[in-house]
Amino acid sequence: MEKRLLYQSTIAPFLGMEQMLFIAGPRQCGKTTLAKMIAEGFESSLYFNWDIITDRKKLRENPYFYEVLDRKSSKKPLVLFDEIHKLNQWKNYLKGVYDRSHGDFKFIGTGSGRLDLFRKGGDSLAGRYFLVHVWPFTLAELAQVSCRFEEFWRNPCSVKSSSSTLEIWKRLEAYSGFPTPYLSANREIYRVWSDTYRNQLIREDVRDLSGIIKIDSVEAMVDLLPARVGSPLSINNLARDIEVSFDTAKAWLETLERFFLIFRVAPYAKKISRAITKEQKLYLYDYAQIEDPASRFENMVALELARAVKNWTERGFGRFDLRYVRSKDKEECDFLITEKQTPKLLIECKLSDPNISKSLVKFQDVLKVPAIQLVNESGINRMIRNGSQTITVASAHDWLCTLP
Repeated sequence: MEKRLLYQSTIAPFLGMEQMLFIAGPRQCGKTTLAKMIAEGFESSLYFNWDIITDRKKLRENPYFYEVLDRKSSKKPLVLFDEIHKLNQWKNYLKGVYDRSHGDFKFIGTGSGRLDLFRKGGDSLAGRYFLVHVWPFTLAELAQVSCRFEEFWRNPCSVKSSSSTLEIWKRLEAYSGFPTPYLSANREIYRVWSDTYRNQLIREDVRDLSGIIKIDSVEAMVDLLPARVGSPLSINNLARDIEVSFDTAKAWLETLERFFLIFRVAPYAKKISRAITKEQKLYLYDYAQIEDPASRFENMVALELARAVKNWTERGFGRFDLRYVRSKDKEECDFLITEKQTPKLLIECKLSDPNISKSLVKFQDVLKVPAIQLVNESGINRMIRNGSQTITVASAHDWLCTLP
């Protein structure tokens, strides 16, 4: 499971292209390990890490230091730039590197600072790179029983029962999907790791790379977020609680999202009467810290789905997105998968109640798409008629493992 086969198969087609490959994702989710695994397939490679002082010195003394690599082989040497987004004017640097050397070298850059969005200044890299996101461990990756993309969408509510998936799911629930705490399977280690991770992310990456001065207030905001998971987030209320302006709170949330501490899901309003159109729902990458079981369960499902739709888009299967549906009458369905803004699949989360959600029934009637209700219990798999349509009720771990 440590080989990250899901991502290696995603990345493989890009390795033969001239463009650079960027691997983005949260801190400590395995980006560097994955990049080094990829390097094993090259006859010659070089690893550069911006956080290593001697590597920084090497780059400053000679921006093209990597040219010492042997280029006599028929296969291009590989150059790995780790955390390269921390370099001032990194886009300009990589543009120059690519324009000078892409014919002779393959370049991979990794970073936790949102390589696709971070720092709007500098020359554009458009057309010079492909981007792949790596996520913490998910059930679909660890269980290795997922369907092919086409097979999944032929019957998206199909369930594959497996005795191993429940054990993996419970372990993810207790320790999160970050490799260090997950592999340790120790609650004390998880708590120490989670606290250290949060502090390093805020006081190193966010402070040093975003220019935010009021770090104590950012930490206060982060402390409030677990209790707001799964509900439409009022930035006004959050700003009032930490005594900052609306614009400041909004900017800080965007920064936390940029550094992969949180991710958000926007509402879907098309075809929905009296739909909410603005308030997004917030989720955490490190969901094991959430105390409320229902919120933690919904966050786990959100992460699995967000990983899937992002991966499908990056593999060229289509332009997929994850949304939720909520009306001003407070009727809500937790998730909706869309393709080019067209509804494809409704997903509802229930901690233990197998009874069908009335909102799920209503929104299926309106959107005319398959629907599934996921329950955080084992041994559940049944179908309910909804007029000419059906709704599947299934154990979450038996369905999420099928996500391509």
